[in-house]
Amino acid sequence: MRNAVFIGEWKGTLGNVYPLPIREKLYGFLNFETDNIISKNEIDEYKDVLSRAEYAFATWGMSRFTRDEIREYLPNLKAVFYAAGSVQHFVREFLEEGVEVFSAWAANAVPVAEYTFAEIMLATKGFFQKLHRQHLGDDWSHRRVPVNFPGNYESKIGIIGAGMIGKMVIERLHTLDNVEILVFDPFLPDEKARELGVTKTDLKTLFAESDVISNHLANNPQTVGMLNGELFSLMQPHAAFINTGRGAQVVEADMIEALRQVPTRVAILDVTEPEPPAADSPLYTLDNVFLTPHIAGSMGNEVHRMAEYMCEECKAYDAGEATRYGVTLKMLETMA
Repeated sequence: MRNAVFIGEWKGTLGNVYPLPIREKLYGFLNFETDNIISKNEIDEYKDVLSRAEYAFATWGMSRFTRDEIREYLPNLKAVFYAAGSVQHFVREFLEEGVEVFSAWAANAVPVAEYTFAEIMLATKGFFQKLHRQHLGDDWSHRRVPVNFPGNYESKIGIIGAGMIGKMVIERLHTLDNVEILVFDPFLPDEKARELGVTKTDLKTLFAESDVISNHLANNPQTVGMLNGELFSLMQPHAAFINTGRGAQVVEADMIEALRQVPTRVAILDVTEPEPPAADSPLYTLDNVFLTPHIAGSMGNEVHRMAEYMCEECKAYDAGEATRYGVTLKMLETMA
């Protein structure tokens, strides 16, 4: 049996993501010399254990190692199994040292797609614009919003980024009748777009024509500030912008100005930059902004799905069978 360890700074989180039934599955084919979750400040104490480890399991709060530290403390490491989504903050050094990394991005994509689809379903019916504010008492003025909404028939939905999450959202949208789906994704081949049943377009067209716009851009330096005032100013008066990607991709001041100019537009933001917003941010006071605290991804029992994916991936890898969720340096260009 190969030696394995748990690594991470957020010990409570890692223990929650890998509940006892999943840990027992891992114990069935791997040797864990310690049940302790080893944090970065404990690596000298556990240097011998780490030196023998061939597999490492982690989740949110994964420690970041330099290449020198990997060589010194994890000389025999073959693979990292990361039960969470984005690996951008730690993965490069491991890959450059020849350590394979597997991510449960596909498992974490499921709840994000479910959340997004639910918000789209509500947005096309004008839910956010018509939502009653209790402080208004019996004044139901929001029932009479001066714009029309398409509902969930013959609506037009804009998807920015057709990666794993974007594709899952698209699949769910196809369960609706006569919905047109516009997609901006320079990396999406035309043939794949036809298979997905979507129309590729540019960002200006997508913002100008969509009833709802949902952001799923990859999280990298090239996408920072990509969604700016030129685009937000094109939104239709009834349109909704949903962001479950990253707040840094939005020029927040530009978005706020567009929402102020046309108060019947709305923004549903699960992510912001910074996160949470600054104490004096207009996002807290604008009636047409709806904030959720980064809940689109895996939460509650959903986090166990990510650990299950990594347990099965490790079984396949250990047996020399095909794996599905490996990360490469090239993939970092388009991954969230």
